[in-house]
Amino acid sequence: MAETSGTAGQDRLTITRTPADGISVIAVHGEIDHHTGDPLHRALTPHDGAGAPRIVVDLSGVTFMDSSGINILIAAHNAVRDAQGWLRLAGPTTSVLRTMQLVGLDEVIECYPTVGDALGA
Repeated sequence: MAETSGTAGQDRLTITRTPADGISVIAVHGEIDHHTGDPLHRALTPHDGAGAPRIVVDLSGVTFMDSSGINILIAAHNAVRDAQGWLRLAGPTTSVLRTMQLVGLDEVIECYPTVGDALGA
């Protein structure tokens, strides 16, 4: 069953959470920036008592991401790691992947070409 978070910034960002064998797949569609990042930050924040979080973030629907998105992903990675879980990124578009590579995010957080690859890793 998928759970959709509200939209942010005049429908510029939607987030859908779908469970897959104990892993949360969070699909993000739209633009991630200073004005739209809060819902993504909330979606990626581990909840106490939920066990070790395992999260795959599907970036295939993200058309733009600035430093706000990078910071959200780094903070989520650190929080999930501190909770003994993991965070993986999947399917970034060419422009998003380029942004991630420029700042070295792809070397900090595991990144896979597809959600299936990330789930199977």
